[in-house]
Amino acid sequence: MNLVSRCLFRLREVALAHWVAALCLAVLAVGVQAVQPDHRPKQPVDAHWVGSWAVAPLDFRELAANPAVAHKPAPGGDQFRGQTLRQQLAPTLGGDRIRIRFSNRFGKAPLRIAAASVARSTGADAISPSTLRVLRFGGRTSLTIAPGAEAWSDGVDLKIEAGQTMAVSAFFDRATPYGTVHLLSVDTSWVAPGNAVAAPKLQGATTLPLNHIVTGLDVLTTKSVRTVVAFGDSITAGGGESGDGAYPDMLATRLRNSPQAAHEVSVLNAGIGGNRLLVDGIGPHGLSRFARDALGQSGVTHTIVLLGTNDIGRSVFLGAPGNPDTVHDLPTAERITDGLQQLVKQARAKGVKILLGTVPPFRNTPYWNEANEAMRTAVNRWIRSRTDVDGVIDFDAALRDPADPQALNPQFDNGDHLHPNKAGHAAMAAAIDLKELQE
Repeated sequence: MNLVSRCLFRLREVALAHWVAALCLAVLAVGVQAVQPDHRPKQPVDAHWVGSWAVAPLDFRELAANPAVAHKPAPGGDQFRGQTLRQQLAPTLGGDRIRIRFSNRFGKAPLRIAAASVARSTGADAISPSTLRVLRFGGRTSLTIAPGAEAWSDGVDLKIEAGQTMAVSAFFDRATPYGTVHLLSVDTSWVAPGNAVAAPKLQGATTLPLNHIVTGLDVLTTKSVRTVVAFGDSITAGGGESGDGAYPDMLATRLRNSPQAAHEVSVLNAGIGGNRLLVDGIGPHGLSRFARDALGQSGVTHTIVLLGTNDIGRSVFLGAPGNPDTVHDLPTAERITDGLQQLVKQARAKGVKILLGTVPPFRNTPYWNEANEAMRTAVNRWIRSRTDVDGVIDFDAALRDPADPQALNPQFDNGDHLHPNKAGHAAMAAAIDLKELQE
């Protein structure tokens, strides 16, 4: 082998050695990487948050000032100061990981939550200690929410089941005036002195007539879930104020028990007693709150709209003492149907299916006169004729008296001839075609 040949052979040996060394280093690197612990959250890439429970909040100041609402001030004033608030809520969808929404939508000052927790309720203000989870916000145990804003807690691992009562506790270490409240449930909210977010049972607790600040519970899921928001007035809010149940709750139960259900379905109740479609009254009017209270819920796929009763009925009080309405606020069938059409357009723009409910009868109430009955009939005729919605639910037909179609069926009347009783809410839930909520 001459000198040139020996040099070429040597170069090939060196190159081969470098190649083998590089390969060994690469294999070693892969091996080292494979045994490194993965600290990232163990959740599928397609996991998403879905609303399991939610409410439509109100401004406490407007509620307290409304002559139609009997407000009794709290013993310590209308504020929290060095106290723990604990309130119950009932999810309609189960899961293994949840988060909680806190709202300062109607607050006029920053809302500071010094500590918060969630746990399974064991009745009244008691919780199961083994299920207690500390809530964090961006990793911190405290949170300050700006006026007009809302905030979600970090997700926590806690297995919950549909219909199982949960309890959320929040401690306020400084004076916190009442701001954002809701009326959906009664006898589900307590306050006690000191930081008791981890207490199995509150000491020295008193019941509050309103629920505060907590407005939503989401579940993390990988399933294809249908999330239905029932949007309306007291006929939707139901049992929160009358104690007679609520059709959204009964609808949720009916869906859970349906053997034909192809998808899990969550039902959220965004009803506000006294609410109107066109004009502010108790709560912002439906046109202004629909985007947030209905279309803004996590994972919403469907909404059921039942509004118009209070718009039609309140017209009889125009000019009465204490009534702020003006002639400009006077409803007509055309104004109401135009308003409903706006909701349809909003839902369509968001890709949310919308079902419209006909206005139930209310003869023998202060709301009724012949002109209002004609308005209700015209609104219902328009609703039944819609071909640009995903469904029409004929609540009017389900609830009316066969002997007097302008009045509630006596077996569905809670006694005021306006609101359905428990059987009436069951009839409303039964009037809904479940297939329309599975599409």
